[in-house]
Amino acid sequence: MSVTYREFSGLNLPAFEQEILAKWTESNAFEKSVSVREGAPHFVFYEGPPSANGMPGIHHVISRTLKDLVCRYKTMKGFQVKRKGGWDTHGLPVELGVEKELGITKEDIGKKYLLRITTKPAVRQYCAIKTNGMILPAKWAIGLI
Repeated sequence: MSVTYREFSGLNLPAFEQEILAKWTESNAFEKSVSVREGAPHFVFYEGPPSANGMPGIHHVISRTLKDLVCRYKTMKGFQVKRKGGWDTHGLPVELGVEKELGITKEDIGKKYLLRITTKPAVRQYCAIKTNGMILPAKWAIGLI
């Protein structure tokens, strides 16, 4: 069996990355990695969801990559590993972000302002940044590509 590999004279990694992503998307590589193992023993990896507020840091990239390695390893060992991504969209960090954005404090709510505040726009903003900006193996890990 003769396999030829393409040579790169001026390697453009971002372009190469987009080419590989397009190929994976076109061939449904991730979906197939799950469906071809239908009936195999399941491996479930429980993790806390990332918070939907704030910009991602290097620690997010590192942890997502390590979690992805575990799931890929178990997939290669024959387990069916389904992934489901989610977001932690509640709690103090999101509330503080909305208060900051509106220029109010918790003391203002109920005294100066009687209003229902929704955190959805702020949460959506950070979810989009993290979904589009996280390292690609991590996107594979949670089934986003």
